[in-house]
Amino acid sequence: MGGGEKRILLINPWIYDFAAYDLWVKPLGLLSLGGYLRARGHRVFLIDCLDPASPWVERGEGRLPRRRAYQCGKFMKEPVEKPEVLRNVPRTYSRYGIRERSFWRGLVFFGRPDVVLVTSMMTYWYPGPFRAIELVREAFPGVPVVLGGVYAALCHEHSMAFSGADYVFEGGGIEAAAAMVEGILDVDSRGIGRPWYPAFDLYGDLKAVAVSCSRGCPYRCAYCAASLLAGEFVQREPEEVVEEIAHWVGRYGVRDIVFYDDALLVGGESHFVPMVEEILRRKIECRFHLPNGVHARGVTREVSRLMFRSGFKTIRLGLETIDSARQVGTGGKVDGEDVRLAIEYLRGAGFDRDAIGVYLMAGLPGQPWQEVEEGIERVWQWGAVPKIAEYSPIPGTALWEEAVRSSAYDIETEPLLQNNSILPCAWEGFSWDDLAALKKRLQQRIREKGRRMT
Repeated sequence: MGGGEKRILLINPWIYDFAAYDLWVKPLGLLSLGGYLRARGHRVFLIDCLDPASPWVERGEGRLPRRRAYQCGKFMKEPVEKPEVLRNVPRTYSRYGIRERSFWRGLVFFGRPDVVLVTSMMTYWYPGPFRAIELVREAFPGVPVVLGGVYAALCHEHSMAFSGADYVFEGGGIEAAAAMVEGILDVDSRGIGRPWYPAFDLYGDLKAVAVSCSRGCPYRCAYCAASLLAGEFVQREPEEVVEEIAHWVGRYGVRDIVFYDDALLVGGESHFVPMVEEILRRKIECRFHLPNGVHARGVTREVSRLMFRSGFKTIRLGLETIDSARQVGTGGKVDGEDVRLAIEYLRGAGFDRDAIGVYLMAGLPGQPWQEVEEGIERVWQWGAVPKIAEYSPIPGTALWEEAVRSSAYDIETEPLLQNNSILPCAWEGFSWDDLAALKKRLQQRIREKGRRMT
């Protein structure tokens, strides 16, 4: 093996879907790999097709979406032709992100790299990575392309057969991914002798950063792939996390810090509590957000007070279902009383209803729509905002085989049909019309609350 600096291009591709919203969507895994490889002496570049402030977008290429509170908002988008298997879905299919000509500008600007790393997110978003790989092939013939991420790991055989990538990374962590990349490049780089962070600084307009406090998950929920993707649950040292937050806030002026960790509050007395106490001690001023749904059992009075004092603005809890039998059958990580108490503690600490969202899954195999409606009523009565999350069947999870049996679609062969937007496990007791009616009633209630407040 040789040494020396190599040019590595990172690509976060488009989303192809019926709906998508930028709730701090950032490719943390790809950026972590980029930061690690940069610390090993390589030059790293980024094209993020979802970046609303992409430097490759020129005037006249579509209206840039306005950012809402805390840097969230809509993506740029344009309608595209539906894949044949989705032809009968009566909704508009779109490509979310920058235009293809903007993507080309980025490729031309950076020039020919030594390797291209393309990430993937939802299994049914694979048309985005496929198109990015196709365009990279046109621009840089002969340059090796590596595909990684969620789709590549969960649908490995499908991605190997159809993606067009030279290599597909099945998973195993940042070090394993870096070893694969350096093996392709035939280099043996020097070791890392300093702290490194995900390469968020590659964004020209950096306002929000995602921080991960752990790897993996201690729970094995039947509908979730966290344990499949990340393996054993390992938490970072609280001081290490605080140092990273201070780095982004102090050096780059970042105002919004997003925690992706579902298990953020696990072992809270020895992890979350000292972490937030250190943030307060150091007077780090920013806003914190929990978009993924933390475990309600970790929300104590002390934790709630610390969250409020330190600037948490977005709280999401995972209830998933109000049905006690289904709670046990899908993992038993939480029950209704856990969530009710968590909301009580959060409201008592000073959070208002709008800051606290509770996820309720809709469209689980065999689930009746009345179960979701009951969950909405309970959550509203407890003082939080219900958030309906349509179920997406995920290969390899405990619920997968039941989903395959109950779905009218060929979700086993075609990942596009795992899309939650088409309600893959709909049945006579829970149709698309039932879901639309639930969402309409929920939105009416939210609007009525807003009118009363004004």
